[in-house]
Amino acid sequence: MFKSLARKIFGSKNDRELKKIDPLIPLINALEKDLQALSDAELQNKTPQFKERISRGETLDSLLPEAFAVVREASRRVLGMRHFDVQLIGGTVLHQGKISEMKTGEGKTLVATLPVYLNALGGHGVHVVTVNDYLAKR
Repeated sequence: MFKSLARKIFGSKNDRELKKIDPLIPLINALEKDLQALSDAELQNKTPQFKERISRGETLDSLLPEAFAVVREASRRVLGMRHFDVQLIGGTVLHQGKISEMKTGEGKTLVATLPVYLNALGGHGVHVVTVNDYLAKR
């Protein structure tokens, strides 16, 4: 009974984790219009700019909103697919080294592009594993 009452007051552990991520979404969304105005070359130039900032000591976490916004815009241009807010949350969860459960058709492959790009900026490599040949080719 105490657990049930505490969960109603404070939320589940999952609810509390999501509340920590929620403030990032407006930051990412606020960058969308400016990134849409960039040329393809200017958008591509964001990657070396991010790498330079990392080399000067900036953290991946501090770059997350900008990097995710760049991936979202690149995906929109190249694939015709724009990450939804819930997918940005899933990408953040994966970046944090946690597991994000998503149902079939909710865009797991698209979600993975967010933390893969962000973590590759550090130059340490990123491994993506799938058991599905179709997804591996995407």
